[in-house]
Amino acid sequence: MTNNNNIAQGKYYIGLMSGTSADGIDLALVDFTDKGQQPRLLASLYQSYSNAISDKITSLYQPGNNEVDRAFHLDVELAHLFAQAINTLLNQENLSPTDIIAIGNHGQTIRHRPSGNNPFTLQIGCCQTLATVTGIRVVGQFRRKDMALGGQGAPLVPIFHQQLFAQAVDANFVVNIGGIANITFLPAQGTNQSVLGFDTGPGNALLDDWFTKHHSCSDKSYDENGAWAAKGQVNQTLLTQLMQDDYIKSAAPKSTGREYFHLDWLEQQLAIFTEHTDSQHHAVTDNTIDEESDRVVKAIDIQATLLAFTAQTISDEITALTAQGKVYLCGGGVHNSALVDALKGRLNTSGSAFEINTMQALNIDGDILEAMAFAWLAYAFDHGLDSNMPAVTGASASCTLGNTFIP
Repeated sequence: MTNNNNIAQGKYYIGLMSGTSADGIDLALVDFTDKGQQPRLLASLYQSYSNAISDKITSLYQPGNNEVDRAFHLDVELAHLFAQAINTLLNQENLSPTDIIAIGNHGQTIRHRPSGNNPFTLQIGCCQTLATVTGIRVVGQFRRKDMALGGQGAPLVPIFHQQLFAQAVDANFVVNIGGIANITFLPAQGTNQSVLGFDTGPGNALLDDWFTKHHSCSDKSYDENGAWAAKGQVNQTLLTQLMQDDYIKSAAPKSTGREYFHLDWLEQQLAIFTEHTDSQHHAVTDNTIDEESDRVVKAIDIQATLLAFTAQTISDEITALTAQGKVYLCGGGVHNSALVDALKGRLNTSGSAFEINTMQALNIDGDILEAMAFAWLAYAFDHGLDSNMPAVTGASASCTLGNTFIP
């Protein structure tokens, strides 16, 4: 349990999240004063990154030249950008640093390696710099203790989802579609099922990367509303191949990131697909080649297939857990109407029935939900509450996550 002498006499917590899409900073100003009620979101702020900053972040998802220098220069640079966003929020709400108990800083993940020997995770956006520049205590480095206990260090948000749905009777899912998609399963009361949470696979990441590769002159870095994907045709042979990926087939607990699902991964998959269809081509006459197995897949059809891949990886995991329930969507992917429609279509088949909404149906801003969760993790640290879930992460024990950084 933390030293209460370090807890500021402020009123509120700020949660800070910079996700794998690397598009900007989400801040949530949260009040936990009424312990018998749900946390109250008082205000939020989104500050976008410049293209230069976004490129610096994404370039660190894979090994490269001089990456230690690049990573730790960016560590400090992001901390200053985080501080600017914090000050903007405080000015917006006519607050001062003394009104804030602590900042819960997730930081920016640039590498997440939960498997193999000596697993690790690395988030940048220096907590000490952030505390010193803002004059506000920071709680951060949330993932490392869970990993020290043998866990994946992710996902961490399911325990916050459990708080939000504490009074629910029926089964609920929270599906966060960010760069990587993840689900939280909150079983119906009276069952012997446990809360589960894990990354299902790519969310927006591959869709964004492939769109940007083929729309270099666009002022958008994403396929707005999935419009490009919606004009393409899903290649079922390629989709089947993608679904055979080792991560997709592995069982929970599991977590992944942009260092796994990235453009090079996709290019490798396309090379395998081409090699396979080439071998088919040589085995039969040209007149018997199925159009579906054509060796050249159009870029627009690959986009349609990637969208179907995201929808299927999410829906398959949901339907494997239960045949009915409520599904609440959050994250940037909820703004991709083609993706949401594809997910709804897969979930509501003859064998299953799900009520699908965004978190807005619960009067919760789904775009800011993760930032709220990291405000709660800072609150949990200050009050010595367990904040990991071994059933979710695979850790050997429950624990209080995080470390504190004093201005």
